[in-house]
Amino acid sequence: MALFTRKSTAAPTTVTEAPAVDPALAALTGTYTIDPAHSSIGFTVRHAMVTNVRGSFGEHEGTLTLDGTDPANSSAAIDVKIASIDTGIADRDGHLVSGDFFDAEKFPLMTFRSTSAEQLGGEAYRITGDLTIKDVTRPLSIDLEFNGSATDVYGNERVGFEGSADILRSDWGLTWNAALETGGVMVSDKVKLNFDISAIKAAAPQA
Repeated sequence: MALFTRKSTAAPTTVTEAPAVDPALAALTGTYTIDPAHSSIGFTVRHAMVTNVRGSFGEHEGTLTLDGTDPANSSAAIDVKIASIDTGIADRDGHLVSGDFFDAEKFPLMTFRSTSAEQLGGEAYRITGDLTIKDVTRPLSIDLEFNGSATDVYGNERVGFEGSADILRSDWGLTWNAALETGGVMVSDKVKLNFDISAIKAAAPQA
C-alpha cells in the first residue's frame, strides 16, 4: 500500500476531476513519534581500504508528520545524540566523539529537518531536507521505502520506513584521516547513512 496517491496514467478528459482519495491512505495522516526501541540510525564506512565499519547511534528522537492525501505536506524532524555512537570498540567510539571527528562536547546533536517529500514510484519515496553536523548545515536527500502500517498488540498505530543516503563526510567538516603505508587512507570520505524507522501515531486531540 503506497503512502501517497499515485498519478493517473489514463488519457486526459475534457472534465477535470479531483483524484479519489484512498481512505486507507487518508487514515495515515497525522503526527507520529519515532520509537527508538524499534528504530535504528546508523552508518557504514570503508576502513583501511579493505573492509567496512558499521556503527549506530543509540539515542535519537524525532517526529514524522504524514499527509496521506498530499505528500507535499509531509515532513520529518530527527535529533541524534552524537555521544551515543557505537561501533563495537570503545576506543574507536571515543575517537569519533573527540575533536578529531564530531566534537560531541561542543556539538552534541546531529539534526535533520525536511523541506520536501516526493514519490519515486511504488513504495519508494525521497525526503529532502537540511542535515546539520557540528556547525555545518547542508542539503540531504534520503531514499526511503514505505514498509506499511499496522496496529501493534498494545493498540499503537505504527508506520515503518527504511532507507539510506550517501554523503561525503568532508562536506560536514569531518576531515580527519591517516595515510596508509601501502597507499590510500584509513577512513573513506564516503559514508552511507542507514535508517530503519518505526513510528507511533499520536492520539487525536479530544474535542
